[in-house]
This record gives sequence, structure tokens and C-alpha cells, in this order.
Amino acid sequence: MKFKPQGIIVPIVTPLKDDGSFSEQAYRKLIDYLADNGIRGVFPFGTTGEFYAFDQGFYNNILEVTKDAVRGRMEIYAGANSITTKGAIAIAKEVEKVGGINALSVLTPMFVSQTQAEVEAFYKDIAAEVELPIIIYNNKPKTNVTVEPATIARLAEVSNIVAVKDSTGDMTNAEEYLRLTRGKDFSVLMGRDTLILAGLVYGASGAIASCANVAPRIASDIYEKYMAGDMQGALDAQFKFSALRVATNMGTFPVTIKEALKLIGLDCGDCVKPIQPLSAEQREKLTDVLKGMGLL
Repeated sequence: MKFKPQGIIVPIVTPLKDDGSFSEQAYRKLIDYLADNGIRGVFPFGTTGEFYAFDQGFYNNILEVTKDAVRGRMEIYAGANSITTKGAIAIAKEVEKVGGINALSVLTPMFVSQTQAEVEAFYKDIAAEVELPIIIYNNKPKTNVTVEPATIARLAEVSNIVAVKDSTGDMTNAEEYLRLTRGKDFSVLMGRDTLILAGLVYGASGAIASCANVAPRIASDIYEKYMAGDMQGALDAQFKFSALRVATNMGTFPVTIKEALKLIGLDCGDCVKPIQPLSAEQREKLTDVLKGMGLL
């Protein structure tokens, strides 16, 4: 049986102090908040965690703190993202050395456009070099690289490639992932916060949801109510949750997530420059959204 990611997983923000150093106290407080509100897994150094802004030493320290703070209450996923195959393998091996990590999330290479044959080789080469389960991370809007459904169907045959996170926002793409891997020991995770319930209805096993940093209980309700057969409750939670995801379009991602955390009393600092804070007008709109969600 392959490792099976399930439920709501949070691509956790990286809390920073004013000088740009890691705010361990804020990070531990956020992990407790997530664990206390139904979150099944925490995922440092995803897109929401601004993985691109930090070096390996910084990352290793965060993984160690994550293990200590989680204390077995959630699964731990770790990003291994690089433009090159060699680079991704190097990061993945560093994660394995840290130990105590349940799975890797590997983003498609950025900047360099690839054929599907090259994308397939990228993931197979990484899988051959590591023992940890691998989640393919397709975020075409950010990378301009996609993993087509037929490619996913082939990669699902690799023993330690266990899932795909679909952040395309294209429900047909997610549906095809599910259709073509149906009956296989392989999971599809939704990566667009507005489509969690839709994915569950089609057979997705959960979601990696950035807005769950702010509203973990609402995100968990989408999954838990659906699994309990309470479709209306799940739909109500999805509509409530979606309001925050739509609000993230006000600023450069993930600034709205960090601004919302400040507003609810979980200050995780600002994003790494050149990302700028929201304007006063945008912050006021965000405040209204959070009030509508019952978070303020």
C-alpha cells in the first residue's frame, strides 16, 4: 500500500521577523492553531511558504522546528523544488537526511519550458534517487509548465510517486487526473481552494489549501462534512472558504494570507521583498471578508 495523503494539508507560511530572520515563536503558534482545527498535514516550503526566497540551511532548520512543533499530530510534507533535476534531487536528499518527513512535494521546473517527455523523465529520475513518497505539484499558472493527464497516468505507475496536487484551477484537468488513475493506488489533491468540494465529489482524497493557514476549521469542515455525508454542510463551508481565496487576488501571492493572519492575531510578518503589503483600502476589504467568515 502506497502512502496516501488525505484531508486538508496546509502549505504553511514562513513567518519572518522585521529583519527577515525566521520567527520560530510565530511558527510554533501557527502549527498549534492548525493542529487544533482538524488539519491532517503541514507542508513547509511550498509556494505559500515562499520557498524560492531561502537557502538550504534555512530550510533544514525549519524542517527540524516543524518536527518538534508537530509532535506527531499531523503528517509533514516537504517541498523539493528546483529548475533542474539535479537541484531537485539534491534538495530531496537533504530532506531525507533530516528524517521524520512523510512525503515530498516536487514542483514542475520553472522558467524552462519542457516537453511532456522531459517532465516525465524529471519525475522518474527524482523518484529513482529517493525513498520518500513523491507528490507531483502542477502549478501551471505560476510555472507555465503543466503535467498532462496522460503523463500523470504513466507516472502513477512509479512505486513512490503517490499523488498529484492540481493547482491549475482547471476542473477538467483534475477530472482527467482522477479518471485516468481510477483504480490505481494514486491520489489527487486539489490545489485551488475554490474547488475542494468539487474535487472530493469526483474522488479527490483532499486538498493542499493555502487559505487554510487562516481558516483551518472551515477548510477541515469541507472535507469532514463531505466524508460524513453532510453535503449541505460541506457546501456551506466551501462557499465561506472561497471568499478568502478570491480575496487573495488583491495582492501578490501570498501577501493576502500573511495580512489575514495578522488581522486574526497570528502575526507571521511580511512577505519577502519585492512583494509589498496590502494597501489600507485592500486591508479594509480583507477585514470585511474575515468578518463574513466569522474569523473576526
